[in-house]
Amino acid sequence: MLSGILKKEDCASCRFCCAFKRTSLWEVPVFTKENIESIKQNPDLDSSVLNVTESDGYIKATYDLSSNYKTDNPLEEAPCPYLGKNGCILSDSEKPWDCKIWPLRVMNKDNEKVIALTPTCPSINKLDINDVKTYVDGIRDDLLEYALEHPFLVKEYRADFPIV
Repeated sequence: MLSGILKKEDCASCRFCCAFKRTSLWEVPVFTKENIESIKQNPDLDSSVLNVTESDGYIKATYDLSSNYKTDNPLEEAPCPYLGKNGCILSDSEKPWDCKIWPLRVMNKDNEKVIALTPTCPSINKLDINDVKTYVDGIRDDLLEYALEHPFLVKEYRADFPIV
């Protein structure tokens, strides 16, 4: 979705968004019912890593990385179980929205949905913020519409995430 401003090569070589410290587990992507079904239909993917739940009428899933950590260090990172040596192994229908819109986040701030920028993405931080805002303006309605249809994907606002 952000290929208009980010290069696939930069993202594939970085992989920063595909590993999680214990302190950033709130960022682990959430899979929709449609993602889950697509993953289960793919014999090359392990769907057992997904913790599927139903809440407020929505079926969703995340993965548990707790067994992937080797130490007690809170800064140790554990990779996404769908990260291969050449990048993400998920197809577009299998890939969660959180990953598709990274480094953007739709967040709840004071009961309003805002689009915020993840401040830790190395590639987006190399761009002029005005170019990022212009790009986001072009996809804002689509992002907010999807968030309204899938409210469980919306994260709580964090003050260190600039609103774009």
